[in-house]
Amino acid sequence: MITSTLKLYKEAYQGLSRDSWFLSLVLLVNRSGTMVLPFMTIYCTQKLGFDIAQAGVVMSMFGFGSLAGAYVGGKITDRYGFYDVQLGALFSGGLLFLLLGFMHSFWSVCLTTFILSVCNDAFRPANSTAVAHYSTPENRTRSYSLNRLAINLGWAFGGALGGFLASVNYHLLFWVDGFTNIFSGLLLFKLMPRSTTAMSATVQKAKVSVGSAYRDGIYLWFLLFCILFAGCFFQLFTIQPVFFKTQWHFNETFIGILMSMNGLFIIAIEMVIVHSLDGRRNPLVFIAVGTLITGAGFILSDVFPATAWAAIAIMFFLTIGEIMSMPFMNSFWISRVTEGNTGQYAALYSMAWSVAQIGAPALGSIVVERFGYTVLWWGIGAVSVVAAAGFITLYKLKFSDRSSEALTFEPIN
Repeated sequence: MITSTLKLYKEAYQGLSRDSWFLSLVLLVNRSGTMVLPFMTIYCTQKLGFDIAQAGVVMSMFGFGSLAGAYVGGKITDRYGFYDVQLGALFSGGLLFLLLGFMHSFWSVCLTTFILSVCNDAFRPANSTAVAHYSTPENRTRSYSLNRLAINLGWAFGGALGGFLASVNYHLLFWVDGFTNIFSGLLLFKLMPRSTTAMSATVQKAKVSVGSAYRDGIYLWFLLFCILFAGCFFQLFTIQPVFFKTQWHFNETFIGILMSMNGLFIIAIEMVIVHSLDGRRNPLVFIAVGTLITGAGFILSDVFPATAWAAIAIMFFLTIGEIMSMPFMNSFWISRVTEGNTGQYAALYSMAWSVAQIGAPALGSIVVERFGYTVLWWGIGAVSVVAAAGFITLYKLKFSDRSSEALTFEPIN
């Protein structure tokens, strides 16, 4: 039993390119320094003297900057290639984190935060394009899962370190976040070959109009269902902790442990599950199943008794839903790209998640305030059913037939 389990884990990580591992290492270092955002509201209210409304505006600047950054990042990735965009985003983001630590007035903090978020999130579509470039159709889903593993490891470490640094001096957060961005850029420059998926010279000279992601109706429907799913999923990190505190009366330490379990479960089992499922069914089928599991996980918050074991079971259920859906979402959008438009598809996918991230906390809070947690949990279940039905409809209409098209990339020499 132990031998077969070890073999399964070994197979899950085999076959990935060296550059995929290097790319995940860069992401791990980058995310290990992500500590300003989780503590920004406390910093604004406790250190800068902003009221809660002003702190909310500052946080919204992260969201709006993320939208703009994803759009701009996708555009310039298709024009200049993912390598240069990643380098530019990491170095500029690092410098702007350092600059943000010196801003004290409300408007200067808002403006710097917005510009920082634009530069920082231009990295996301470029990075998604790079993952596709350094992988093969056979291991692409696992390559995205490896990136997710790096992100979760980094978040776990960065969150813990950030809490310690904040207790010493909040300005240390900006210095560490800035320098880890810059160090990630140096790692990328040192370890990775300079490659690109920019539109080929032949296509540019011929002025051939590649298919636009913004006119891909099927993809836009897919993104709508992703927004519905993401709007539900983000309640895990916004409303769920408040529910555990106020309704189930858990202390902050245990709630923190519960939140960290999401990342630990992903680190422990995602690669193996994805390896076992990848290629067996259309990605949309797995996405639909994961969406339903996620909805059911939130409903369990209204069904299970208020016990520690019930909370752990809920976190496990929600994590399984995440594992069953998110890696295969990446597989679907990359299956629709053609030469010269990968950045557009990656940008729209990032923007969809940014939209959900902006709207989910506000909508969840309004529902709880007016109708209570029971309506929220069952409402999330209903929205999840709608989203899952949408994914299945796309599958049944066979809108994913383009998955068989091969991607071609042109390196810069």
